[in-house]
Amino acid sequence: MAFVMTMLALIRGFAILTSATLISACATSSNEIRPSYVSPLQYQSLSCQQIGAEAARVSGRAAELAGVQDSKRTDDQIATGVGAIIFWPTLFLIKGDGQTAAELARLKGEYEALEKIAIEKNCSMQFRSAGPPRG
Repeated sequence: MAFVMTMLALIRGFAILTSATLISACATSSNEIRPSYVSPLQYQSLSCQQIGAEAARVSGRAAELAGVQDSKRTDDQIATGVGAIIFWPTLFLIKGDGQTAAELARLKGEYEALEKIAIEKNCSMQFRSAGPPRG
């Protein structure tokens, strides 16, 4: 009886550890990705109109990548659920964060840098306080 109880405790512990590992391997939600630092100095020579155009381009691309990143997160969550409950080989389908998350972080940083330089130049444009779309 003690052996069975010990085995059940080990299995339960292994299941908890595996679940925690799998959850941490999932792709991050786009709104949880923090901006990378981008120096505003690279935008210093731009006019206010050019800053606005660049901010629109960066924001548009960030919105696209946010959709891709959130889709990856959903796919990873589904694979984790199926793998943990039904068929463990689906756990190999979990992708986690990668190039999309890194590019999204860079774009968020660019957006913040553009906002800073627009403020320095007293450009009459409004930036969304939350930055580019986050998901």
